[in-house]
Amino acid sequence: METFDIITLEITYQHQTAKLAYTSAELVRVTEYGDRLWYIDINGVVDRELLAWFGQSENIAIELLAGARSGQFFRGRGYFHPNELHQAAAIRGDGELIEQ
Repeated sequence: METFDIITLEITYQHQTAKLAYTSAELVRVTEYGDRLWYIDINGVVDRELLAWFGQSENIAIELLAGARSGQFFRGRGYFHPNELHQAAAIRGDGELIEQ
């Protein structure tokens, strides 16, 4: 398992792009038996309207570009799961996470 502190996060959904403002985010990449799973946990999401939109939407698919504190960038597709009550969200990866 590898973890990365994410310092920039941009998502594209429904032909819109949003740069998220948040207090902390962590990318977790898990490799087991040759398969790779990944997810990003985001805390302190500032944009409550965005969380509400995803909370009411049936289409939560996104594309993302994430920048890590280490200087690495990651690109992938996933699903945005909001937690409006705690101003948080999780992005669950769908397929390969490409390191750039």
